[in-house]
Amino acid sequence: MSRLKEIYKNEIMDAMTKKFGYKNIMEVPKLEKVVINMGVGEARENVKILDAAMGDLELITGQKPVITRAKNSVANFKIREGMPIGCKVTLRGERMYEFVDRLINLALPRVRDFRGVNPNAFDGRGNYALGIKEQLIFPEIQYDKVDKVRGMDVIFVTTAKTDEEARELLRLFNMPFER
Repeated sequence: MSRLKEIYKNEIMDAMTKKFGYKNIMEVPKLEKVVINMGVGEARENVKILDAAMGDLELITGQKPVITRAKNSVANFKIREGMPIGCKVTLRGERMYEFVDRLINLALPRVRDFRGVNPNAFDGRGNYALGIKEQLIFPEIQYDKVDKVRGMDVIFVTTAKTDEEARELLRLFNMPFER
């Protein structure tokens, strides 16, 4: 069992129960899944760019990414329906906790001029979205082998009913929110 999952089971559940007064331990919000999405707009000209992005995402997450395709055509972006435009990975269970641990303790502190993540990026239903500007902050990515700096979106999906509960859950996971 990962270190973060141990902490959740032992400390975070108790702290959340005390703060919000849950009657049953099944009411305590938990991290359901983490979705990492990398939009690669240049993939419409060159499919090899998408392969490089998928390789980076696989190194970072330890899981094979799925190609995301355009849902509808957009003439201004020269995109037709069904064209590959990015890749994503959905992490659950042990891999999810390992990734969150590495993100919070290794990757985010490596961001230049880091003051914390936006505390207001919740969607109203207890899910949190975090944008990362470059994949180089992850220690698995070697600077020499990178063809292009790409960003990604990391979405934390929780079982929390409100943003306040989700914020507290992520704060207890040591998410470095801005003050």
